[in-house]
Amino acid sequence: MFGWGIVAPKSPDIAAFQKNLGSAESWLSAFDGFGPNNFLVGTPDFRFSDYQNWIEERFAPRHFQKLKEKMDWPAQYAIGSFIQALAQNPGLEAELQSLGQQAHVYVGTGVGSLDTIYRASIRLQETQQRWDAFWAGRSKELQEYLAELAEIENLAIEGKIEAGKLHAIREKEKRRAKVQEKWNAPEPPWTVSADVIWNIHNTPAAQISILGKIKGLAFAPVAACSTFGVALRLAMRAIETGDAKAVVVGATDPPPHPLLVGAFYTARVLSAGGNVSVPLTRLQGTHVAGGSVVWIVGDFDYMTAKGFRPLGMEPLAVGVSSDAEHIITPSIEGPKAAIWGALDDADAKPENLASWDLHATATPGDFSEMATFRSIFPEPVLVAARKGTFGHGMSAGGGWELTAQYLGYEQGRLFPTPLKKDELNESIRQVHGQFVFDAGCETPAGLAGKLSMGIGGINACVISRPLR
Repeated sequence: MFGWGIVAPKSPDIAAFQKNLGSAESWLSAFDGFGPNNFLVGTPDFRFSDYQNWIEERFAPRHFQKLKEKMDWPAQYAIGSFIQALAQNPGLEAELQSLGQQAHVYVGTGVGSLDTIYRASIRLQETQQRWDAFWAGRSKELQEYLAELAEIENLAIEGKIEAGKLHAIREKEKRRAKVQEKWNAPEPPWTVSADVIWNIHNTPAAQISILGKIKGLAFAPVAACSTFGVALRLAMRAIETGDAKAVVVGATDPPPHPLLVGAFYTARVLSAGGNVSVPLTRLQGTHVAGGSVVWIVGDFDYMTAKGFRPLGMEPLAVGVSSDAEHIITPSIEGPKAAIWGALDDADAKPENLASWDLHATATPGDFSEMATFRSIFPEPVLVAARKGTFGHGMSAGGGWELTAQYLGYEQGRLFPTPLKKDELNESIRQVHGQFVFDAGCETPAGLAGKLSMGIGGINACVISRPLR
């Protein structure tokens, strides 16, 4: 891994993320989306303007402003994280461009651009109501109005295509305005914002490819909470097969939105007690969070020969599986299949593992996850659960946890979690006793693992080792 960038609660960049990890305090804050309520969420600390100079150095003056106006938060977060990642190794930007088709972008999102869809839906509903009220009982007049609009839309492009296209667009707009004035009619309901299509799920990946001038495959893997692990798996496969020398991988989520907070609560997986719900303790539910994580991974021999410095740890393998059983509740065999797949690909045995990062959502599933873990791994493995720190990013959370793991190994010390030893749930204590508590600890010798379990039973397990 040769570059990384983060947008997270309390953490506008990777440097702040690393600094904040040194404290066992939670990064969550009160949710203001409903007015008074009992929800805590992880709201990203982010200013898109921090990246204005970088963008304006490479593009026309209006490009930054267009991104700011048209791109929803997931794309903006991903752009910021990508620019951070480029800064970790001088020359990365030029190398990604020079690789042509051998540089790829795999950046996904968990729930997409909720706010854009929400605002467009509200506008559509309000416009439809005005439209229906105006034309009610006026069927004949409506048909005349629609015929006039159809005539305008049938205007053809004349002369040279580019010049003719612009002329036709302007002429249509002018004539439509006259028709609206003639009938004194409200705007038609089909005049919703085009931002809906500018902010579909592949938009963050597409924007990174545009801003980085990356010519290879760019798309959005979408695997709920396992998105980052799945993206990393695809990147490693592309590098192993020679399809790519370097891949930008990542995940990005909007800030906590009333639609998502409400959905998580109704699904009975969200804490609504006004206090931080720490995994492995009272199991009262998780907290919604937003932000992004972007890594740049590459062929080790190729990239180091070019003078690029590897960061963190070395990802050895990613095992993936699907439960094929339940939309939310994880199975036993699905996660185990992903774990064994990762171990096999890494040519590792359970006793080679020294530390492990759980998915751990502070729900009753924590117990079953620990039981599954102990059915494979021995007692000495040191276990961490970090969603009590920064909350649950739908797709970015697994990437945050991996980045925290990698940063810890890079400096030789695992960062603390909000978990206090005397708060550990007794049922979980009986299953396993070795955890990263609120004081942190030295990194143990051996491999590190990370499991993510997504909605729909999509699992991703990452096995990594300290840099050689």
